[in-house]
Amino acid sequence: MTVTSARPSATGGPGRTETMPCEPESARRARLLVSAILNTWGIGELADVGVQVVAELVNNAIDHTRCRVVRVLVTRPAEGVVRIGVADNCKEAPEMRVLDDDSEEGRGLFLVDAMSRRWGCDRKRRGKVVWAELEASAKC
Repeated sequence: MTVTSARPSATGGPGRTETMPCEPESARRARLLVSAILNTWGIGELADVGVQVVAELVNNAIDHTRCRVVRVLVTRPAEGVVRIGVADNCKEAPEMRVLDDDSEEGRGLFLVDAMSRRWGCDRKRRGKVVWAELEASAKC
């Protein structure tokens, strides 16, 4: 397990990253990490949404890549905003698929889209980071 503290963001807020295996057990670990960080930052009201978002992003990496590890990133890029990201070494960007009513899978990005203020994918030299931003009701 690798835990890294990131440099302060543009608003002076802290950031955290943790690298974990690309396996189903890591979704639980990522949820615990996000919940702990948001509570430590005094914005625990975002924890329910944050844990759901990170679980969906980690599960997407597990289901759709052949990565051995993923990196969970939690940062504060602007005042009142928390960004939760999952990095992997797959270059393929995620896509929201058209689903029929009977589909039992494939709704993860729809949930992320509904729960976040915005989400996206940043391509990196060695893969990508899929992220979602949450907005705190009070300044964080």
